Amino acid sequence: MAYCSTTLPIEFEIHEIITVHYFEYMKDFVFSGESHDFWEFLYVDKGEITVQANQSIYQLKAGDVIFHKPNEFHALKASGNKAPNLVVMSFRCSSESMSFFEEKSCSLNQEERFLISMIIAEAKQAFSTPLHIPSVEKVELVPSPPFGAPQLILLYLQVFLIHVKRNHFEEGDAPIPNLPTEQMVLSSNSSHLEQIIQFMEFHICEHLTIKNICNEFSISRSTLHSLFHKEKNCGAIDYFNLMKIERSKEIMRDGNMNFTEIAYFLSYSSLQYFSKQFKKTTGMSPLEYFNSVKKYSNDITNASKKKREDNRMI
Repeated sequence: MAYCSTTLPIEFEIHEIITVHYFEYMKDFVFSGESHDFWEFLYVDKGEITVQANQSIYQLKAGDVIFHKPNEFHALKASGNKAPNLVVMSFRCSSESMSFFEEKSCSLNQEERFLISMIIAEAKQAFSTPLHIPSVEKVELVPSPPFGAPQLILLYLQVFLIHVKRNHFEEGDAPIPNLPTEQMVLSSNSSHLEQIIQFMEFHICEHLTIKNICNEFSISRSTLHSLFHKEKNCGAIDYFNLMKIERSKEIMRDGNMNFTEIAYFLSYSSLQYFSKQFKKTTGMSPLEYFNSVKKYSNDITNASKKKREDNRMI
């Protein structure tokens, strides 16, 4: 019997990444806009934003994504009461299938959000340029990235585009159900974990203990320990403390409280202890973090205004 090979069609040929960014903005952030000759998608991880794409206006909330085709003018501003966290990825792709994403936005499901998180995770390891600085216009590879990290960024991007096209933009068809993957199937343990994390979110302003959590969910200390170390690579209280730091960052960017008020709001014993924990987690003091995010937000706002003014003079 003679074997013959079959050429498989590739829907999205992507070989060049322009930028991969994860931004934390102030709640009054405004980007007056730009256009460029490559594709870009913007995903809202937290908060709400208003996006202008050519002459259309979109209101996006956490979990939403919008695609910008080459040479499409786009601008954005923070809206609502929460400072936004945004993922922006730009790339070159001339595949015909990309036309599906012209003038498109949608809300992502859990698997699609997971793929974005995997892109960011690989980008953090593959690139020496920081992901959180808006002025970076070219990402640089580290001298020796983890094996396959750059390729995984491309593969995750391709899989992401395929799933979004299937699930949201199939004309005349019902959304194709997601096929379960090893990473995304929620076991009873991971469902339990999500419930515990939701409990932590609800009590983020309190002082939780292992005993509190075990009593609430009728589980042993060893079970709780194993669950968090297996899924999050840290203990339950360590994870709760990380959640507190993330919440403190959001409050700083909202600008509604000073550092002392934040420490009190999140039940830290003192401002000094809060500052110590913040620096231990982020590598920066609360003031350094606040000034850096404010500076980056202002820098990109001013740069985009100048670019538009320069364009008007041409």
